[in-house]
This record gives sequence, C-alpha cells and structure tokens, in this order.
Amino acid sequence: MNSVREACTDMKREYDQCFNCWFAENSGDPHTDLFKHCQVCVQKAIKEKEIPIAGLEFMGHVKGKLL
Repeated sequence: MNSVREACTDMKREYDQCFNCWFAENSGDPHTDLFKHCQVCVQKAIKEKEIPIAGLEFMGHVKGKLL
C-alpha cells in the first residue's frame, strides 16, 4: 500500500517489510527509528493536505508495544 504522501512510500514499504519480519519472529522491536521517520513524513503530508484528523484513532509505537 502506498503512503498518503508519495515521498513517504518507499520509506513506508521499507518499514512495513521490517515490521512484518519482526512480527513474524515475535522478538524485540529494532525498528523504532524507522517507524519514527515514516511517522514524521506522514504527519507532514497530513498537514500539507489539510486532512482533518480530529476524533480519529491511531496506531503507534510505544516501547515494546503496538497501540
């Protein structure tokens, strides 16, 4: 799946692949930095496109947990 911002798509795909490998192995999460970079990129796109996000639920990273 592509990112909401074209410039983020390659980074998102890299993160998705990294996360899927981690999830399949069910070990610690070494991908936090990559997730944060991807998250910042998407947040920038949300602001640029003025996408209303009030009241939406989000998934996010918290050390060792997926929200």
